[in-house]
Amino acid sequence: MPGILYVVATPIGNLEDITYRAVRVLGEVDLIAAEDTRAAQVLLDRYGVRRPLLSYFEGNETERAADLVARLGAGEHIAVISQAGTPAVSDPGYRVVVAALAAGVRVEVIPGPSAAVTALVAAGLPTDRFLFLGFPPRTEARRRELFAGVRTLEATLVLYEAPGRVGETLADLAAALGPRPAAVARELTKLYEEVVRGTLPELHARYAATPPRGEVTLVVAGAPAGAALEAEVDLTAELRAAVAAGRPLREVAAELALRTGKSRHAIYQLGVALKKG
Repeated sequence: MPGILYVVATPIGNLEDITYRAVRVLGEVDLIAAEDTRAAQVLLDRYGVRRPLLSYFEGNETERAADLVARLGAGEHIAVISQAGTPAVSDPGYRVVVAALAAGVRVEVIPGPSAAVTALVAAGLPTDRFLFLGFPPRTEARRRELFAGVRTLEATLVLYEAPGRVGETLADLAAALGPRPAAVARELTKLYEEVVRGTLPELHARYAATPPRGEVTLVVAGAPAGAALEAEVDLTAELRAAVAAGRPLREVAAELALRTGKSRHAIYQLGVALKKG
């Protein structure tokens, strides 16, 4: 009989935030595949768990997933843990889950902490509908395209960001979404936990020159009701007016992409065609 793959959520900061079930499973499996073996060892030592550890991170995930599935097929029970939080949610784990399911291996998820849900609740913004965006693209153009694409959604937006890029990301969010209420949550469940609330421009002004420290989760209010209808733009009319006014087409295409969520390249090509016509 094949073994069982356990996807185990672990604390995002405070080591007390782990379930009895998670500790029991970690103590019973044949192997623990960990994103960060040093951080994993600290957690395991805290609860007296003595099980073999295997490094399983983004750089070796594809190769290790195949090895783990082979071991599962041979009957071993294996747990996968990330450095913090729930594996496969912006962390390694997805590939081994997919491979295990394809091989007919049973997968059990041991639920627990998640920075996204913790920040969502702490932000004080609507929680009935939310969209998790993970880590946004690193380039400004791709970030703005992503944010423009969700500007009419009425769901609260949740995303992760590296501390050094928080200022730039807040600027792009403000440019695409306007002065919406938002929150910057950092070091959740840790000693220096902080949740700063304000509008996107206010938060950008706060963090533009002084990036926050520690792990950061951003939460942004969704679009107001009816925003999708208000956002409808007559691209042809806008582009004709811009061409007539002699404005640079690339600049206009970038603005319209932010307003509509449509491809900047496609808008630019439409403008070129209209200009020729």
